[in-house]
Amino acid sequence: MQREQILEHALNVLEQNGLAATTSLQQLAGESQFPIEQLQRFWPDRDALLYDALRYHAQQIDTWRRQILLDETLSHEQKLMARYQVLSQQVSIGRFPGCLFIAACSFYPQPDQPIHQLAEQQKRASWQFTHDILVALALDNPSMVADQIELILEGCLSKLLVKRNVQDVTTAKSLAEDVLGIALCRKNGALA
Repeated sequence: MQREQILEHALNVLEQNGLAATTSLQQLAGESQFPIEQLQRFWPDRDALLYDALRYHAQQIDTWRRQILLDETLSHEQKLMARYQVLSQQVSIGRFPGCLFIAACSFYPQPDQPIHQLAEQQKRASWQFTHDILVALALDNPSMVADQIELILEGCLSKLLVKRNVQDVTTAKSLAEDVLGIALCRKNGALA
């Protein structure tokens, strides 16, 4: 069985239809060549496939973040804003990476629910990515600035769930650049 192919398809279905509209294992698995009984050996129900697809997606995002952090050709500022370029590219082809974790937290609000926990873990990893870059920039209060930048990103992702407008990514990037610019001015004493 081509596990990654099924997980990619499930992610695409979720991004296009949302969590609430995707109610069955068959919908998530889509047009695979495998009968539902065979799929159920690996994923007994929709939530099992949903969890596995989100975990797979989280691994993809984690790998991308590591690559960005290790890319010595990018400045810290470029590393911080790189997510908006990728997000813009993905939205332009009808993909909405990251939005699923925002939706999962809402759709599964119970903190002890595994899908909610996975989504929260991904949100924490995103914050840590931002915070690590801000620490490398030696900002005065990297935790506060990370909170602000992540709030902008989460707002963008939430809006993308509904409006699916690539212009919102551009606006969010501009806001994040402004927050970073103010933090850098504060660091350099320009706002003292």
